Amino acid sequence: MASLSVKPGQRFTLPDWQNNSLLISTDAEQQRFNSHHVRQEGRALRNETGNQARWDEHNSRTQLKDRITTVDKWREALAKCLADMDLEIDALTKVKEAAENALQAKNLCLDVAIECLTFRESRRDIDVVRDPVEEELHREVKVIEKTKKELQQRVDDAFRQLCLLKEARQLLSCDHRHKVEALELDRQCMSFNPTSGNISFKVNPTRIPDGTTALCEWELTSQRNKDRAEAEMKASVDLRGAITLTIAQTNNELDAQRIATEFALRKRMRDMEGALSELRWQEKNTLDEIAEMEEEIRQLEEDIRKRTLDLKVAHTRLETRTYRPHIELCRDQAQFGLTDEVQQLEGIIRALQQKRTESQDTLDALYRQLHRIQTDIGYKTNSLQLDNKCMDTRRKLVIPVEKFDPEVDAVNRTRNLPRNSQLELA
Repeated sequence: MASLSVKPGQRFTLPDWQNNSLLISTDAEQQRFNSHHVRQEGRALRNETGNQARWDEHNSRTQLKDRITTVDKWREALAKCLADMDLEIDALTKVKEAAENALQAKNLCLDVAIECLTFRESRRDIDVVRDPVEEELHREVKVIEKTKKELQQRVDDAFRQLCLLKEARQLLSCDHRHKVEALELDRQCMSFNPTSGNISFKVNPTRIPDGTTALCEWELTSQRNKDRAEAEMKASVDLRGAITLTIAQTNNELDAQRIATEFALRKRMRDMEGALSELRWQEKNTLDEIAEMEEEIRQLEEDIRKRTLDLKVAHTRLETRTYRPHIELCRDQAQFGLTDEVQQLEGIIRALQQKRTESQDTLDALYRQLHRIQTDIGYKTNSLQLDNKCMDTRRKLVIPVEKFDPEVDAVNRTRNLPRNSQLELA
């Protein structure tokens, strides 16, 4: 008979089996609860940290924008101040050069006054007196020396002020350059984002670099540089006004003694220049008329040549028709027409030749008149040149050296002498 096999091992009771299933279910629910709790905490942490990171980045970006705006405003203010300072330096340099030129011009005045005193030392006998002229010359020397001293002081003041302006400009330029560099770096920081290719971890990025300054010190330094530049520019403007006033006063002091002396000479020169202007106007018109008359003579000669050729043609036609045979040699309309043409052409040529002779006579008369005008211009030019020599002696005392230009050559400014061939024809 077959026997029932029995599996070896421990045997559990039904309650044990039920308890084990319940335990497994209970543990699974507990683990799911714990997992759900961890997930909820992770999600909350992610939300919280994400929002915090985004807010921090937004806050940093906003602060960077505000900082860029602040630095850019200072950069613009410093740039404008730099431009104003460059203009002021240039203006003060020009005024200083004007003062130096005025100072240099006083040397000529002093030389002329001393030369006049030296000339008057050669007087003899009773003429060696201390007259008003000598007193005026000594007074002129004292005035010139006083004005030179004042101008030299102004030149020295301008030099010192230029040094201060350039020193303030150097500080301002350095501050402006640093702000430009800082703006470039902050704008570069604004461009960084998580997808940028040039981001990386740095060693101790939160360290405070050596030389770091406080915000109030940064703004105070820029304000101090700007205030100093503005103060130096104001001082420069005041100095420029003082220098200009000094130049004007010194020139007026020297000019006050010389105005009445040159009145009559200037009047005579104006009259002479008016006469010269009229003569030069006549000379120009005469030259224009000569050119037109020469052109007219050329046209007359050209017409005479053409009419002569036409006359040759008519003569040739008439001569050729004399060889017609027998009865063909008749006085037809062509014969009458050619005869009339010859007579007309001969009359035309005579009229043109007469007009050419008349025009040539007129041209010769124009050349003679031109010669008279240019001769008179030469006389008046010589007279005006002599007056200019007298005026130049006085102009040395009233015109700065850098502007002094003798007027002797100015009288020849429109003098156009005729060609030798023209004079020979005249």
